[in-house]
Amino acid sequence: FVNSSYFGFANEISSIKLAISLVGIRTIKNFAMWSAVFSLMPNPKCGPFDLKSLWQDSLRRAIFARILGRILGLANAEDLFAAALLQDMAVPLLAKELPTEYEALLEARNGGEARLSDLEKVRFGWNHADASAMMARNWKLPDQFVSLIGFHTDLSEAIDQGSPDSLAVGLSAMLPTAADKCWNERDAFLEAFKRLAPADAPTVSEVFAMVDESFTEFAPILKLAIPAEALVDVLESGNVPV
Repeated sequence: FVNSSYFGFANEISSIKLAISLVGIRTIKNFAMWSAVFSLMPNPKCGPFDLKSLWQDSLRRAIFARILGRILGLANAEDLFAAALLQDMAVPLLAKELPTEYEALLEARNGGEARLSDLEKVRFGWNHADASAMMARNWKLPDQFVSLIGFHTDLSEAIDQGSPDSLAVGLSAMLPTAADKCWNERDAFLEAFKRLAPADAPTVSEVFAMVDESFTEFAPILKLAIPAEALVDVLESGNVPV
């Protein structure tokens, strides 16, 4: 893990003790935590649900949140990575427990034209962000994780609170998904990024290029395939619902 390009050390690290001292115990704890979550998630047979696509999206969002956190000068960029990666961890569990309801909800997304969280709110009065936050709370994860996970679908709330941590994770939730045919939230994402990023920040295209590069080199650790279309290509194609 430490020798992956995610950290970019010039020389190979051959000692566990040195690895921990270089990246910090919090990063190692986060790595252990989301590795465990990955191994526990079921792969329910539920309509269009695809676990591999979900983890592809989750890793993209995690890398983006980490990069954005660093751009914003936040000290907890590694926590943003973990929170963004786990933000949708309740979805496969919900799809397994409520297969009929979630097959209908996933179909109603219509390739990205509607947000799953909005459809869940209408159907249940709660969404997978609430469920994921409850899981994190029951697992006694830090309150910061619970908050970041619980509010990741409500960017407007994060904007009102003025929390850059919540904004980074919330913005990651608006990234295009690997399986969808369109990026319905493209304009809203670009506007929110413009408001959040400092004047000297990299462009969205440059940030997406960094995410694509990091994903390509980090994905083998989690045994994930590379998405068919890179984020940079989705951005430049200008895909919108038709």
